[in-house]
Amino acid sequence: MLKITVQRGETKSTLLLEGKLAGAWVAEVENSWVAERAKAKEVLVDLNEVTFVDAEGKALLTKLHEAGATLICKGCLTRAIVAQACGESSETPTQGKMNTQHKIIKAILIGFFAIAIQNSGTARAQEKSAIQLTLHDAVALALKQNPQVQIGVLQSAQAKQDQNIARADLLPQAQFNVSDAVERANLETAFGSRFPGFAEHLGPFQIFNVGPSASAPIVDFAAWSRLHAAKENTSAAHAGEQSIREDMVLQTVSQYLGALRAAAQVKAAQTRIDLAQALYNQAADMQKNGAGTGIDTLRANVELQNEKQVLIAAQTQFDVALFGLARLLSLDPRQPIQLSDAMSFFETPEFAIEGSIDRAYQVRPEMLQIDARLRAAQENRHAAFNERLPSIRGEGGWNYQGVSINSGIPVYEYQVGAVVPLFTGGRIQAETSKADLEIKKVEQQRDDLRNEIALEVKTATAQLESARHQVEVANLGIQLAQEEVTQARDRFAAGVADNIEVVQAQDALSRASDNQIAALYQFNQARADLARAIGQMESLYTK
Repeated sequence: MLKITVQRGETKSTLLLEGKLAGAWVAEVENSWVAERAKAKEVLVDLNEVTFVDAEGKALLTKLHEAGATLICKGCLTRAIVAQACGESSETPTQGKMNTQHKIIKAILIGFFAIAIQNSGTARAQEKSAIQLTLHDAVALALKQNPQVQIGVLQSAQAKQDQNIARADLLPQAQFNVSDAVERANLETAFGSRFPGFAEHLGPFQIFNVGPSASAPIVDFAAWSRLHAAKENTSAAHAGEQSIREDMVLQTVSQYLGALRAAAQVKAAQTRIDLAQALYNQAADMQKNGAGTGIDTLRANVELQNEKQVLIAAQTQFDVALFGLARLLSLDPRQPIQLSDAMSFFETPEFAIEGSIDRAYQVRPEMLQIDARLRAAQENRHAAFNERLPSIRGEGGWNYQGVSINSGIPVYEYQVGAVVPLFTGGRIQAETSKADLEIKKVEQQRDDLRNEIALEVKTATAQLESARHQVEVANLGIQLAQEEVTQARDRFAAGVADNIEVVQAQDALSRASDNQIAALYQFNQARADLARAIGQMESLYTK
């Protein structure tokens, strides 16, 4: 926009320009100058309030200078533009002084820009190159680097070690013993009385002993049950690890889809800005030619500013989505990300995996985990009950024994013993009851999980079907909105209607664009939700 104010005196007139000397306003300034030149002997052009001059504006300034107009300017940028337009060959003393100042300023600016370019080049060299990520790459990185996935792996490894500990109770144990002791015994404390004629004590004497010993369970039903329970706990931990992986894939896919949605919103907002700019230019041209009104131009400008605000919000949302994706992938926070699957956001592929509830019961890692927990609880109950049964254990050892290291002889001892619990103070009964309660609790959790899985499968299936139809309707809506904008624009250009219809059509197009992007996002998200509901998340997105 450019404001032209004419200040007339007795012998001269001044054209005061405020704003941007560009586009259609260049011709407007030229017309005003021609009109004032016919009325006054001298015409001054005041450029102090001009903020921008395009190529056409510079050409006009050159033309005005050659025609005898006096150009008034104070700012450094305006002076430089005027000096370029006037040229040094036709400069007056005042203009020569201005051009000298311009040369100094130009030299300073050149030095400044050289330093800035050097610094920016150094900064760019230090910046990391953007990583190109497809959805498949993002899922692979999340499964490899995310801390939650690593925690699941460690928990599974811990359960495996617990199983090894339980198995060790059923394996032989061996050790090697070395001892050298000196003893002195009191006869009275050993036999209950003194013996006349004998010393009151025995010793001191040395006892040296060295050799291996071993022990092994022969029959231990409780230990076998504890081993089986540990195996089931290991299976439960593996299923838990797979559940964490499925959740991580879902989170990554959802975050990636959210970033694609934000990118689509940025692109749509930019497209609408281009349209709004074209409609604003059309309204301004029609106003200039007398076919339009100022309110039409104002409405078009308001719509343009609204679309620019939408673009700023969409760009921020896109940046935030990339920040969240970088966190899920455990990337360096300074690492830029570029999405390589932007076009796949607008695709609606068929869901090729069977989405039945029965299949979900069979393959969902949560069901496998709770089934393993139930079996582990049952084995713990057996272990508690088997504490009532006898256990048999064999022990033995071979030693080199003597009163000194040089006087020893080989000795050995082997034995088999049985332990039959008679009274344990109610401990075994309490452990058995506790195990029964744990079984009932896990069974209730299993029933609740089955209901939850059934709900998730049915909900995701319904949402996927609904989203598919929404995409079809949204695609049709965007086509109709584009046709509405075209027709409204033609009617406005023909003078049949004002641009209220154009603004309304722009709003309709904006809503249709948002509806299309939202429908596509819901379709892709529902597809991911259904894959998670039936336990096929990793297999679908890591192919």
